[in-house]
Amino acid sequence: MIDDVDESLRALVRRDVAPHGEVDVVFDAPTKDWAARRTTPTIDVYLYDIREDLRRRQLGMTGVRDAAGKVVSHRQPPRFFKLSYLLTAWTQRPEDEHRLLAALLDCFLRHDAIPVDDLAGRLAEQGVPLPLTLAIPPPEDRALSDVWSALGGELKPSLDLVVVAPWDLDRAMPAAPPVTERPLVELHDRTDRAASSG
Repeated sequence: MIDDVDESLRALVRRDVAPHGEVDVVFDAPTKDWAARRTTPTIDVYLYDIREDLRRRQLGMTGVRDAAGKVVSHRQPPRFFKLSYLLTAWTQRPEDEHRLLAALLDCFLRHDAIPVDDLAGRLAEQGVPLPLTLAIPPPEDRALSDVWSALGGELKPSLDLVVVAPWDLDRAMPAAPPVTERPLVELHDRTDRAASSG
């Protein structure tokens, strides 16, 4: 599912940011060695954190219906995960990087979710937009400066993008066959039982 989110983001960025010039869209870790090899304008969409969105977790099972509307199986609802991406622009001049960052900011501020038309793979089959947030301060236990330190690179202007994606557990149980006979109810008189037992 993560690769489908990557390709969905790539499609959205290429569509909305590519008119600003020929730009590569990659998903590499922006280390010093990687940055030194950059020769063309590049937008790096680096996945640096994955956490479950516990607020969206649902308990129980949901019914799966056939074409006639009958429940044929029960399955666990999907779990949702927050995929955090570090968005950076890489060019020869800081001014060009700032223009790309502004284009990225404009792109993601216009969308509360990745549009259905940009979804790839299994996400396209589900046809449900993926919610996203941009430039919201990360939790206290996840500072972006720590990410840059871990990468061994110098701190650089960046945008923090979080995409919420469903993860289908693919666990289903077949439903019991439908009841086709009417229930049989038998009534007994308590006084008859009491008399027979005395």
